[in-house]
Amino acid sequence: MDLIPGLPNDVGLDCIIRLPINRFSTAASVCRSWKSQIDLPHFRSRRKSAGLSRHIIVMVQSQFDPTKKHGLRKYTATPVYRLTVYEPGTGDWAQLPPIPEFPDGLPLFCRIAAVGYNLVVMGGLNPVSWEASSSVFVYNFAAATWRRAADMPGPTRSFFGCASDGDRRVLVAGGHDNDKNALRSAMAYDVADDRWVPLADMADERDECEAAFHRGKFYAIGGYSTQMQGQFGKSAEAFDPSTWQWEGIRDEFLGDDTCPRTCVDGGDGLMYMYRDGEVAALDYSSRMKIPNEMDGVGCLIGCDGRLWPLDLLDMVRDMGCTYWIWMSYTWTKTEVPEEYSGHVQSGCCLEI
Repeated sequence: MDLIPGLPNDVGLDCIIRLPINRFSTAASVCRSWKSQIDLPHFRSRRKSAGLSRHIIVMVQSQFDPTKKHGLRKYTATPVYRLTVYEPGTGDWAQLPPIPEFPDGLPLFCRIAAVGYNLVVMGGLNPVSWEASSSVFVYNFAAATWRRAADMPGPTRSFFGCASDGDRRVLVAGGHDNDKNALRSAMAYDVADDRWVPLADMADERDECEAAFHRGKFYAIGGYSTQMQGQFGKSAEAFDPSTWQWEGIRDEFLGDDTCPRTCVDGGDGLMYMYRDGEVAALDYSSRMKIPNEMDGVGCLIGCDGRLWPLDLLDMVRDMGCTYWIWMSYTWTKTEVPEEYSGHVQSGCCLEI
């Protein structure tokens, strides 16, 4: 069956790949052949090779609280977090539909990762009971739908590190169990097969570690052991998917004993993080001070060869500014609509 009657399938596919992102779900519902094409990895790679793919940033962001404007302080219940989307190419902002099992807000401190057209949301604390969850949910941007995925196996873990290879898998490492014991275990989730695979244990326990894919390897960065509660280390371990093995500890990876929360791959062969008023490469080959009007950086997102440091908000002010740093090291300010100016806890980038 032709994708478009009267046209060769290659020509029909060239037409379909030109659809804008927000029309994918409509196109997928036209017929089975269109849906099967849009679901294939080849569809995404063809859009990319044709220069038609677009980058979007997805953020775990609190709902804007107008009572905190203009210096007014009002203590309320725990902030409600949602998933917001920003498209740098158009400047458009949007909110993803809520996870069906969490209609009133995301699990607190959940982690997110991007795999192809999919956004994977893992773990976190139930916003009502505060119980840790092993649940996993996947949002498919092509179909604009959520699905419940296979739960994370093993002990229920919180404050773990996770990162995606961008193609098929999300890797998870560290965190702590329900008894606050730091973990050294790690595992991989295959999004297409909806299957978890255990990895060998890390050499060190790593509670509250950060994770990133860097130069083709998965890094578990920083964190602390059960005995060192809250005292962050500076080492990292790298897992090589090609050998399915950990490569051992890199003792001075961070340079200092510090929280690794803002560590991110910059897309230029370097790893970056925020420290002491600067966004700097971990090898200090490049660094740049943040603009004076920023209080600090609470979240650093890498997307399309740029770094997006998001303002660290204080307890009174719930207004944020978003900046990005080009690889030429100049700052440009992005205006944020008021309804999308809540605190950003974490984020990731998808190419669609």
